[in-house]
Amino acid sequence: MQHTMVPSDRVEHVTVYGRDGTKLGTIERLMLDKVSGTVAYAVIKTGRLLGTHHHYPVQWSLLKYDPGRQAFQVDLTPEQLSSGPCEADGDEFDWGDRSRPYQHPHYWSI
Repeated sequence: MQHTMVPSDRVEHVTVYGRDGTKLGTIERLMLDKVSGTVAYAVIKTGRLLGTHHHYPVQWSLLKYDPGRQAFQVDLTPEQLSSGPCEADGDEFDWGDRSRPYQHPHYWSI
């Protein structure tokens, strides 16, 4: 019997593709709201030259699973992804602080 449940550790490292089919990165982690018990957002890890990575939050409800690719699809371009909050390797970024406004409205959500 097939079902729609998946353990969080099987979602980590799954590829995420953008609107135009470009690989945006992989899911690094899921951020869960402790009070409601829902997934708020996924942190997408992108690869950069010289091994530097950037980490971007994307509202969980925007990610749609594509069983044919065994990957996630999101209706964002690389430019839209990079216009939001970001942590580079080694940065101190509080992933729980969702108080700062950003140009794209769909980064923080419950």
